[in-house]
Amino acid sequence: MTTAPHLARDPAKLPDILPTGADIPADLDPLADGVLMEHQKTWLEDSSDLKICEKGRRTGITFAEALDQMLIASASRSAGGQNCFYIGDTKDKGREFIGYVAHFAKVILGALAEIEEFIFEDQQEDGSTKQITAYRVRFASGFRVEALSSNPANIRGLQGTVAIDEAAFHRDVREVIDAVNAMLIWGGRVRVISTHNGHLNPFNELVREARAGKSAWKVHRYTFADAVLNGLFKRVCLMKGDEWDQEKQDAWEANIRGSYGARTAAMQQELDAIPSEMEGAALTRVQIENCMQDGIPFIRLIKPDAFKNAPAERRTAEIRTWCEAELLPVLKALDPDRQHVLGEDFARTGDATDIVVAEIGVDLRRRWKLVVELRNIPFAQQKEIFFFVGDRLPRFVKGAVDRTGNGAYLAEEAAMRYGSRIVEVAFSRAWYETEMPPYIEAFADGTIVLPRHEDVLRDHQALQFVDGIIRVPRDFRFKGSDGLERHGDSAVAGALAWFASRQEFSEYDYQSAPALRPALDDPETDTDRPWWQPPLGRHLRGLI
Repeated sequence: MTTAPHLARDPAKLPDILPTGADIPADLDPLADGVLMEHQKTWLEDSSDLKICEKGRRTGITFAEALDQMLIASASRSAGGQNCFYIGDTKDKGREFIGYVAHFAKVILGALAEIEEFIFEDQQEDGSTKQITAYRVRFASGFRVEALSSNPANIRGLQGTVAIDEAAFHRDVREVIDAVNAMLIWGGRVRVISTHNGHLNPFNELVREARAGKSAWKVHRYTFADAVLNGLFKRVCLMKGDEWDQEKQDAWEANIRGSYGARTAAMQQELDAIPSEMEGAALTRVQIENCMQDGIPFIRLIKPDAFKNAPAERRTAEIRTWCEAELLPVLKALDPDRQHVLGEDFARTGDATDIVVAEIGVDLRRRWKLVVELRNIPFAQQKEIFFFVGDRLPRFVKGAVDRTGNGAYLAEEAAMRYGSRIVEVAFSRAWYETEMPPYIEAFADGTIVLPRHEDVLRDHQALQFVDGIIRVPRDFRFKGSDGLERHGDSAVAGALAWFASRQEFSEYDYQSAPALRPALDDPETDTDRPWWQPPLGRHLRGLI
């Protein structure tokens, strides 16, 4: 096989290898026989209101979408015409798209469609506006094609057909999609097109939800290999004025793939539409799944905003009923002969509070026995739940509690109740440097057992190398199985439980006085005991 030395070896230079909007021959007619590739035709033939394309780079879907938008905007209202909007991830992408549209208008309609450059008022988060340059093409139908900013605030209120290109690389892709969905009410259409940008990226979440039948989106998948098979290199030769032959095509494809070097995952993501593990991920999916086990309870409690405004007595009563119904059976089933630790990652709003209970086995494996996840639970009720769990752990030897920010309240309360068994953790660079590597190593040597749960898996996939330490990036969020945003919550709680299990601790044995034991064990004689605390005798036995 021959090589093509003139082709770039750097993936960043792939746009130089493949044609862009500026490279269109002046007489190129996209409707002529043989110009559109089969996958481009399939994309255009799908008239669904909602459609997604996960694609390899430079497979020509944006080219096809520009043709579709030109045809829509140039049609009369009675023929289905409407305004069209293109939302790219960069200003240059918008200029290129509008260039396609203007070219197609000239070749197909015989009309000289001029590209207008205008000033767009870009709405900022603080309510102010910023003037940016945008592009559009107007048609005699009265409709237009515009390339706009991806800021969600600018999209709300628009009406027509919208294409979000390279969606996985937009800053707020979910908010962008939510903003354009309102267009469906008045007959608009939404197209989301992108190469992948990681397994946990919102674009990949959208694709997975659609494939699982959880939404109405129609999914298309076109890889670089599909485009080559459908004649991509022939189009490249056409635009460059070169002769095509199979040997040149093989060398061209091999050179593009070879430009990634040893970065196979990056090559598969960008060319083969296979979302990769995140760049810098501390754990692979395989490592995590190999440490998972069926049957470990993951118990979740979510309360509406109105719950915090209910009388304290009612809130306490509801939480008591929930704890006794959901948590007590699990806690009673714990092995009384094994030591137990817990880790707690605190959140009040937005993220979730996760409490991980782990058992230290005779083989020194840390086996998670329970995950309690709380959302929108008031401080007082989080304390009640934490104490309900802590008071009933057999041989509870150590707990590590997040005391960052609002977590300081519960950390302090826990330390006052359980004394030296509680370690209050203030997350710092030094803590991450020291404590996260042993936790990650546990997955390599199989000394940790987690519940087989989608959110636990994805929380651990969110652990990344950030500035030389392992953590969940501060601004990184992704959608959990409950539809709410996560921030690696169970992974952080798990790391705290692992940290707790590695601390020094002491256990105390005792012999109770026979005459006192019945009274200690009788709840009826212990009237001052809070509901979340077990009878004193049983509580003390939990320490041995």
